[in-house]
Amino acid sequence: MNPQELKSTLSSGLLSFPVTDFDTQGNFRADTYARRLEWLAPYGASALFAAGGTGEFFSLEPNEFSSIIKTAVDTCRGQVPILAGAGGPTRQAIAYAQEAERQGAAGILLLPHYLTEASQEGLVAHVEQVCRSVDFGVVVYNRNVCRLNADSLEKLADRCPNLIGFKDGIGEIEPMVAIRRRLGERLTYLGGLPTAEVYAAAYKALGVPVYSSAVFNFIPKTAIEFYNAIAADDHATVNRLIDDFFLPYLAIRNRCEGYGVSIIKAGAKLVGHDAGPVRAPLTDLTGEEVEMLDALIKKLGPQ
Repeated sequence: MNPQELKSTLSSGLLSFPVTDFDTQGNFRADTYARRLEWLAPYGASALFAAGGTGEFFSLEPNEFSSIIKTAVDTCRGQVPILAGAGGPTRQAIAYAQEAERQGAAGILLLPHYLTEASQEGLVAHVEQVCRSVDFGVVVYNRNVCRLNADSLEKLADRCPNLIGFKDGIGEIEPMVAIRRRLGERLTYLGGLPTAEVYAAAYKALGVPVYSSAVFNFIPKTAIEFYNAIAADDHATVNRLIDDFFLPYLAIRNRCEGYGVSIIKAGAKLVGHDAGPVRAPLTDLTGEEVEMLDALIKKLGPQ
């Protein structure tokens, strides 16, 4: 899949980030991870992001990363394209990107660099170096210390033909409108705020109809139902699911920093697809919180 083909695919439907399976000692479990992908792939996501943020990229070491991407690509070959997470300092991000390409991924989601703040010139240099290191498609994730403006993105689009996408995890309306108007159809635009469903209608109005769903990991049927309702302007279904599931779900997620990943793993376990614990510095949900989540899931019916 060349970058422009990947761009078209990413624009066509719901995206998701499978969690990464760990055993009780925190080691990667390739067999259950493969079974997870086999379960999720037929539900109709247009692409899956292996070892992304929900996949705990930030806790992985290089050999694990390679095994995860290989397992995902081998399992989903011919069904759904796999993009890999890649991030950290520039040379590290390049190494991850090149390994993902070697393993047969269709592209990468370029996660933010490490702790330090950076100028727009520095961010452009970082993204450009990663893009030039590979041939496949690159989607840049605007989040935390990586906050590219419209001028910077235009420079990158001019210089890097394999920069095909922009995922926004910041949620500031004015820069998002400026980026969308300036770059037009040169990029595909993805909603990337945590629990993106809550923002989906607003982002669609901005010209960003596609987003990535974390809850697809444990309620894939409902995730697709919600995405289709957004696409069809089915406000009754959207409002029902926001009121009945997403707002109470957020009340649990917001109880603790880092629960954006932990609650997904808890949900996966509750529906019979246990991915094991999260890794430090994240913490798992309490027993009480798991019971609250279980009640919400059961109200939705079989998935």
